[in-house]
Amino acid sequence: MIFRQFVDDGLGCASYLIGDEDTGEAAIVDPAYWVEQYVDEASHQGVRLTRVLETHTHADHLSGHGRLALEHECPVHIHGAAEAEYRHEPIEDGTTVDIGAISIRTIHTPGHRPEHCAFAVSDNNRSDEPWFVLTGDSLFIGDAARPDLAVEARAGAESLFHSLQRLAELPDGVEVYPGHVAGSLCGVGMSSKASSTIGFERRFNHAMTLANEDDFVEASAGGSQLRPPNMERIVALNRGPFVRSPKPLEPIEGSAEGTILDVRDPDAFAAGHAHGALNVPIDGTSFSTKSAFLLSTDEQISIHASTRDEAERAARGLRAVALLDIAGYALDPPSDEIVAPIELEEVERLLAAGDVEVLDVREKDERDSGYIAGTRNIPYRLLRVCNDCFGEKPVVTICNTGARAAIAASVLQASGVKARPVLHGGIHDWERRGAHTVEFRRCGT
Repeated sequence: MIFRQFVDDGLGCASYLIGDEDTGEAAIVDPAYWVEQYVDEASHQGVRLTRVLETHTHADHLSGHGRLALEHECPVHIHGAAEAEYRHEPIEDGTTVDIGAISIRTIHTPGHRPEHCAFAVSDNNRSDEPWFVLTGDSLFIGDAARPDLAVEARAGAESLFHSLQRLAELPDGVEVYPGHVAGSLCGVGMSSKASSTIGFERRFNHAMTLANEDDFVEASAGGSQLRPPNMERIVALNRGPFVRSPKPLEPIEGSAEGTILDVRDPDAFAAGHAHGALNVPIDGTSFSTKSAFLLSTDEQISIHASTRDEAERAARGLRAVALLDIAGYALDPPSDEIVAPIELEEVERLLAAGDVEVLDVREKDERDSGYIAGTRNIPYRLLRVCNDCFGEKPVVTICNTGARAAIAASVLQASGVKARPVLHGGIHDWERRGAHTVEFRRCGT
């Protein structure tokens, strides 16, 4: 058997290639839109791609099943409850898809979505017992999927509880390969580990140790986690007609079109950038998700980058979250504007004098755990729709490390607000310096 896991570190999404080297066949499970990685690996392994299996209709990233179907004639298998509008071969609980001597058995595991399935994989040259199970967005390493993206949260949690019970019936030694690792918005407490075993998860995964359905539903349905950006658009694309290959990324001739997304590092952006550009560094964490929170799917995007490789990676990351209208890229962008970063010592002095407004751009739950007195809280992802609510004072943006503060400052500056980010450091460094923070406490706590 040939088996390979692919992980998109920016989105925390995992996909898989399963092949039989004797027959030269291979299947892809939960493909990303960037299918070249699978084509290259199949060529390296000497196999051809013959099938696609989807655990479910994904809500956080654009699938590559359409490209594989159109360009490589791979039939797509998905559960009938997905109500897929594209040409597909429906599967149901117990359906087996064979790849040479490899059997992929469907286990219907609703909860995250009604159509969700896991796939138990056996190498019949060794045994008909499953070797590993691809759990998609049901069982994660250290956690379970969120149940609130497709149906009402409690109904989803009830289904998910029974799905996890089914997976727990697999033998202890069966390896678990999930559809997400840490970094995804589809779960909270998942590990960054790439795999585990059923036995280990049954003993130590809190979602599997809750034997009472009511306790599980109460624990799973009450979260307030962010929904993936562009979710409705991504689901519609993944359920609808096949999405074809993107047009090649080309250099921009003349002035940039649409919204400029500068993907260079924050220091390079601060030193000089095009007027109105937004800054989301390609080498920062969660590039795709942060971009999708800022940009709408109907915006045309021009990429400003330091190198062609940066531009290509940015385009790939944007397309992964259904930001498909990319005009092209430019290298070494003009220095029409600069941003003046600020150090914490100066922030403390200016804040005490009342000369600046300090904007905490973290999420509310982060801020509530400790923030600088007298500061305001607006998460960076909301600033493009509420950037007209600032006065005459300069605005200082701050987060935990500087990453989101840099993005926030670029958004404010693009809208005409004078903003200075704390680029290197943040709230935790403020506390380490001995400066005071306060914690939000609800009544009765």
